[in-house]
Amino acid sequence: MLQKIISLLALSFTLLSCQFTEIMVINEDGSGRMSISMDLSEMMAIGGEMAKDSTMVKSDTIISFKEMFEEHKDSISQLSTKEQQRLKTFEDYKIRMLTDPETNKMIVDIFVDFKNVSKANDLMRAFDESDGFVPGMSESTDGSTSEENNVGVKYSFKKGIFKRDAYIIDKEKHKTQIDSMASVASFMGGMTYKLNYTFPRKIKKSSVEDATYSLDGKTIEIQRTFLEYMKNPDVLDLEVELEK
Repeated sequence: MLQKIISLLALSFTLLSCQFTEIMVINEDGSGRMSISMDLSEMMAIGGEMAKDSTMVKSDTIISFKEMFEEHKDSISQLSTKEQQRLKTFEDYKIRMLTDPETNKMIVDIFVDFKNVSKANDLMRAFDESDGFVPGMSESTDGSTSEENNVGVKYSFKKGIFKRDAYIIDKEKHKTQIDSMASVASFMGGMTYKLNYTFPRKIKKSSVEDATYSLDGKTIEIQRTFLEYMKNPDVLDLEVELEK
């Protein structure tokens, strides 16, 4: 994912207010929906007339990973068994693309409906699988395939306790990716990463001191800079206890 962001920065020169938002709604039985939303409207605004004169048109489209895999089943059948099994884990995921060149709006939303919140553990990997759907995100700046994201997240919700635990998958690769961001770090100051989670009951307490809450006490929101989160994923670790 980092390489995709760097590619986008190279295309737009600066993203003053690009925002990533994890949105989760959990029901009492543990089911719900999880999404990661990427707002690229600032890039569209910077593009100005170039965006309006391009082939991009106003649209609001939802693409099913399962349908996409079915469409390309012949090609997928040529992959190794391990790779086919890896792709199968994303069958329930969907990607929504909302674009409007007239209002400079562009939002990419990867989401999944789940029966258990652990299903959301692969959401970032699903984001990496979205190559080819989002303009400018299918290749890195040097023309190679985007590297796999090296920040993982584990979610759990048991007996009224919700946990979000972020971790670095491969420390050496993660360091390489962070180093590669140095050349565009000055352009990323306005990029943010936000959590917005809604629970079935009022939140009794959370592990994050500067979190904000909705009036009914069921929604928690936390925000960090994108760079801060990518360098140290622990800054968005969260534990929430709900009222009984």
